[in-house]
Amino acid sequence: MTDVLIVGQREVPRFLPMAECIAVMEETLSALARGETLLPLRSILWLPEKIGAFGLMPGALLKQRVVGVKAVTFFYGNQGTELDSHQGAVLLFESERGRLLAIIDATSITAIRTAAVSAVATRLLAREDARTLALVGSGVQADSHLEAMLLVRPFTKVRVASKTLDRAEAFAERASRRYDVAVEAAGTVREAVADADVVCTVTSSSTPVVQGAWLSPGTHINAVGSSVPTARELDTAAVARSRLFVDRRESTVNEAGDFLVPKSEGAISDAHILGEVGELAIGRIPGRRTREEMTLFKSLGLAIEDVACARHIYEKARASGQGRFLDLGGERHAGD
Repeated sequence: MTDVLIVGQREVPRFLPMAECIAVMEETLSALARGETLLPLRSILWLPEKIGAFGLMPGALLKQRVVGVKAVTFFYGNQGTELDSHQGAVLLFESERGRLLAIIDATSITAIRTAAVSAVATRLLAREDARTLALVGSGVQADSHLEAMLLVRPFTKVRVASKTLDRAEAFAERASRRYDVAVEAAGTVREAVADADVVCTVTSSSTPVVQGAWLSPGTHINAVGSSVPTARELDTAAVARSRLFVDRRESTVNEAGDFLVPKSEGAISDAHILGEVGELAIGRIPGRRTREEMTLFKSLGLAIEDVACARHIYEKARASGQGRFLDLGGERHAGD
């Protein structure tokens, strides 16, 4: 009999606290750099008039002997409603006999692991004395990124900018109560990023919200919100001025508008990608070289990150005796 772990949205954070997820993501990206994963490009099915999309993101962790897929919908029109823009599930299988091990909510995993990967990049690339953080966007990822950033740098000041000042003020009030740090609402993105040591762009915008001219020398940027070739959050100058690191080269040159648009303009080439975060983590390539240079991490999100999170949750649930396990089949019936 095959018992399958079922984990709902509200249960995921209990099994996957941010500090643990940061450690899991660093090891997962390191495994990618060592060639210990299988990771095809994601497949996206756009619905008519692009009102939404359905994505399939498969991947395998070879040493851990697991394979999985995140099946998720993208409906950016959900922002401001009771529904998240990303909804779906992560399916985890063991790769020896193909048994289904777990079905886990993807919304919570995505929120946590995306910020955790940015935290890994920030720990490796931001200046050690970084104290001012700017968040561009005030949704789910802004909240998870604030939590993650505070775990890797001792920020004393946080500024947030959103589509409206009301949204920024509401986020600042909530976040100030939740975290032991002063969070201020900025009237404009330019005010938010001015003199910031670390900038996280976590919007759904398809056009640039941050201009390179607004950024100070020494800034580290995590560009997170866009994940399709036609959308970007940073203008060409911001990308061209920065030393660029990515989660995965192949994904970036196929999917990242923040990279592809400046490339199409002739401002940069593929050589502008200096390496992957996993290569930084294992010491294969150097990161920040001076206090003054700008560094940029372009995040797209990888299936192996979701698979690794699902495995961590599954192992933790089994070891603790917690979680709900259901018999969903998988056995071969007599006569089959």
